[in-house]
Amino acid sequence: MGQLNNSELKEFLDVKVIQYNKPDFIESDPLQIPHCYSLKEDIEISGFLTATIAWGNRKSIINNAKRLMVLMDHAPHDFVMHHQPKDLERLKIFVHRTFNGLDCIQFIESLKHIYTHHNGLEGIFIRYSEKDSLQASIHHLKQHFFEIDHLQRTQKHISDPLKKSAAKRINMFLRWMVRPNDTNVDFGLWTQLSPSQLSCPLDVHSGNVARKLGLLKRSQNDAKALSELDKNLRKLDPIDPVKYDFALFGLGVFEKF
Repeated sequence: MGQLNNSELKEFLDVKVIQYNKPDFIESDPLQIPHCYSLKEDIEISGFLTATIAWGNRKSIINNAKRLMVLMDHAPHDFVMHHQPKDLERLKIFVHRTFNGLDCIQFIESLKHIYTHHNGLEGIFIRYSEKDSLQASIHHLKQHFFEIDHLQRTQKHISDPLKKSAAKRINMFLRWMVRPNDTNVDFGLWTQLSPSQLSCPLDVHSGNVARKLGLLKRSQNDAKALSELDKNLRKLDPIDPVKYDFALFGLGVFEKF
């Protein structure tokens, strides 16, 4: 495909968004996990934990996230808020790649701290949000997450955009929480934040497709690349730039574009 001009590119990607931003997308996506719940906090916590382990093979991400929900009695918010020390013992067997049972226990303790002292995950993102970005909020989430006693090793499981990370997994989680639920894919739960503040989850697939389409020149998938991609997606749709995540992901994963 030769280089498209801006309006041709927008037209091409808008069609792809419509093709992929619909419920069958969820069948092969980790997003199916929070869709099992109806309570706001259950959706947030199951979504956050699922996004945290969302790297590697998608089947194993989904299977391990399901396993984690079973270990939390299919009531993630209740488990986070009311677990006893003995309840945490069973999490020691959990493992997804380098995220192990001890990391998992740390996440439960830190989430309890966030929901007890910081008005939940949503509270932190609202407090630190900037007019056109939530990247600083991710940095502050990490700070509050680890302001209690914690294992040093667990820190690597939350990315920090201010340390040059593209923070793909948390940006994906934010898409789930903030984008409207108009096609029953994302949730639109956090109405005080706007889709215009979101950043595209940048990974190998979306990065490669973005480069082929001329939306991204930088070769690493880091915070600078994210900022470049954000800028270009906002030119296509300033109100909902991250809807193009569906197009980039679908073209990369399903169409091997």
